[in-house]
Amino acid sequence: MTKSVESQLREAGLRPTKQRIALAKLLFSKGYRHVTAEGLHDEAQEACLAVSLATVYNTLNQFTGAGLLREVACEGNKSYFDTNTSNHYHFYMEGDGELIDIPVDSIDIAGLPETPKGKKIGRIDVIVQLVPDST
Repeated sequence: MTKSVESQLREAGLRPTKQRIALAKLLFSKGYRHVTAEGLHDEAQEACLAVSLATVYNTLNQFTGAGLLREVACEGNKSYFDTNTSNHYHFYMEGDGELIDIPVDSIDIAGLPETPKGKKIGRIDVIVQLVPDST
């Protein structure tokens, strides 16, 4: 976020409450990254912010709905929140749960089906799951 956190929240249609501002500063002050709600809650606790895990979940979902974050679902119900909302893909490290960006120009997408009438492709999500190499 290059603008002030408060103005970014307002532009996204969100009221800049103390908790939203504090969580946004934690989220966006470290560059592009992937966080889970639990991980951000832990960071908030380390920073002595009094927020519940439910508040963190709600805030992450509000930020995602406002276009400030991108949700990446892995392994069924595990969700990461990505501060990089541009089109890109991910490696998911099975076992340790790490998510790593793959540059867009590293993957060629071909053979997409025709979309239903009145619809167009908005985004393509690719998650490549990696496991330890046993060789």
